[in-house]
Amino acid sequence: MSRKLRPNEVCADCSASDPGWASINRGVLVCDECCSVHRSLGRHISMVKHLRHSSWSPTLLHMVQTLASNGANSIWEHSLLDPAQVQSGRRKPNPQDKVHPTKAEFIRAKYQMLAFVHKLPCRDDDGVTTKDLSKQLHSSVRTGNLETCLRLLSLGAQANFFHPEKGTTPLHVAAKAGQIHQAELLVVYGADPGAPDVNGRTPIDYARQANHHDLADRLVECQYELTDRLAFYLCGRRPDHKNGHYVIPQMADSLDLSELAKAAKKKLQALNNRLFEELAMDVYDEVDRRENDAVWLATQNHSTLVTERSAVPFLPVNPEYSATRNQGRQKLARFNAREFATLIIDILSDAKRRQHGKTLGSPIENIDYLLRNQNDRPDSDFGDDQHDYDSVASDEDTDAELHRNASSARNNRAKSMDSSDLSDGPITLQEYLEVKKALAASEAKVQQLMKVNNNLSEELRRLQMQINKLQTENAQMKQQTPSLHPSPTTSDRQDLAPHLSASRRDRQAVSMYETRSGQKSFGQTTDDIATRLQPLDCSVSKLDKRGSGTDSDYDNTQTNELPLGIADGRMGRDDDFHLEYDEHEGELDPSLPSTEDVILKTEQVTKNIQELLRAAQECKHESFVPCSEKIHSAVTEMASLFPKKPALDTVRCSLRLLNASAFRLQCECRKTIPPEPGAPVDIQLLTQQVIQCAYDIAKAAKQLVTITTREKKQ
Repeated sequence: MSRKLRPNEVCADCSASDPGWASINRGVLVCDECCSVHRSLGRHISMVKHLRHSSWSPTLLHMVQTLASNGANSIWEHSLLDPAQVQSGRRKPNPQDKVHPTKAEFIRAKYQMLAFVHKLPCRDDDGVTTKDLSKQLHSSVRTGNLETCLRLLSLGAQANFFHPEKGTTPLHVAAKAGQIHQAELLVVYGADPGAPDVNGRTPIDYARQANHHDLADRLVECQYELTDRLAFYLCGRRPDHKNGHYVIPQMADSLDLSELAKAAKKKLQALNNRLFEELAMDVYDEVDRRENDAVWLATQNHSTLVTERSAVPFLPVNPEYSATRNQGRQKLARFNAREFATLIIDILSDAKRRQHGKTLGSPIENIDYLLRNQNDRPDSDFGDDQHDYDSVASDEDTDAELHRNASSARNNRAKSMDSSDLSDGPITLQEYLEVKKALAASEAKVQQLMKVNNNLSEELRRLQMQINKLQTENAQMKQQTPSLHPSPTTSDRQDLAPHLSASRRDRQAVSMYETRSGQKSFGQTTDDIATRLQPLDCSVSKLDKRGSGTDSDYDNTQTNELPLGIADGRMGRDDDFHLEYDEHEGELDPSLPSTEDVILKTEQVTKNIQELLRAAQECKHESFVPCSEKIHSAVTEMASLFPKKPALDTVRCSLRLLNASAFRLQCECRKTIPPEPGAPVDIQLLTQQVIQCAYDIAKAAKQLVTITTREKKQ
């Protein structure tokens, strides 16, 4: 279902006319440009849908329309309505303002930082404040005033608050009162339609007992929203929830039936309930990202598309999740259509199995169950009042099984994939599940090593300052006695010696720690940690670089490693890329270009990358070479903005990755032209390499934008 816009509707963030998108949890309408920023923030900040081209529930759409028409935007811009703010110069962007940085910074402040929301008076106990707000929400949902409830939710009221005296949640109250729009708002903010009251009755039971049957049916749909959305994404159908709660598409011709996929399916079935639900929610978010991407490409002017404004290549980082989970979420974008469909069907099948209470025991029983499941797919489901994922085996039992499976997987993986790395090459379902299962074991060790990394970085910065001081004194001595050309004095070397010794000891300590951490429960984490520490070893040995500890916005792993081709000496064009910087031949330049110039060049780079990706999607391989030339030219222009000898190590590393990836892209694209007529060309493998190079270029460009913006603010 879609809707027609009213003539007077404008974008809530920049006042542009004819907004085409809605932010569901914020209750506002936004234009295309502002929506691109909303999507880059992630669904935990703003859940967006297109008003005309996305699939809507009628009551959900009417709820958003009611909020937008009744001034929900004033909740998020409360302090901007104060005349004192106008005098201080704080204002909303205009439609003519640039997306970056003007609109983007305003939207982040408005929704991510909640900078303009009305602040309550501070109390000694924050818990009391939240409890009071939640009690007000519990009382307010019996009325039709959506704006009051949204304001309470924006201030911190809990949608799943259990009233200690009345023994119900706000959703129970809304269901009993027949307030379907209040129920929609509560569900958007995480209210559970299957939560029991003090007597074990759910909001669905309350709605049916009060003869609000439409509301009861809608709450059942909300309870199964996750599995319904996954099924609709694959086959365009949803269950009616009267004859069954699950639609599991039969897509055998499009599925991955390899032995690896079957092994991954067994591992998915062995996950405990918490990890399975996390995986299902991550896949749900990825489905939402892919659907919005499809709508975006269908509604935009392709001649003006640029990646920075239009595309969200993978799920944005959610700070409430661990780094390992965020990394796994982002890598879902690398699944092709066949792999992703296989994963979704496996999740739907296992969700149905878990609700029916079927358990899996030994590996032999797992195989027997898989064989039975191929021939026996029951059509009937349990009642509407059951939970989406009821408990099967206890988490303790499942964890023990997980430990056994993980040990077996590590042994097999060590034999067949010694040189593999989760950060390189095409991602598989098996690798993603292994990351999920290793979450608890690896996160603490990664954090500890990051702490060691930061300590060493501080030591290296101090050494760098000492070296700069010595070089300055050396230069002054040369000017005073040019005929002698003195080298650093003995006292200078003695002053520096303790720092060098301390640095060597620190490096040895890191090496010993890394050796001990190599015997871990998850083999891939060792490779990832070694990659994180590799820049530090180089820094200590050369004394002219510093460990940055900076995480990429796209990928929560360090990106200072050298790309393929540089490490093995096949790079070429060394003069163009400035791979090494000899500080003795000239001073390092601390200057940086303006953020606006860097963003403009980044938009040109990403625009050409998107043209290349469209050519790959449409199998126009003859366009690879001209596209790669355009990208190389844009990269050269962007790199020329920066000094030849940047002082910041992070800038040097990003420039290396940017230039080297552009050169690799040219080499890969030229392979589409065989050296001899009729020579075979592996187009599929070549396309994967081209996409990987384009990904590396976009990542490096994004890093340069991030570094420039941060340094300019400082």
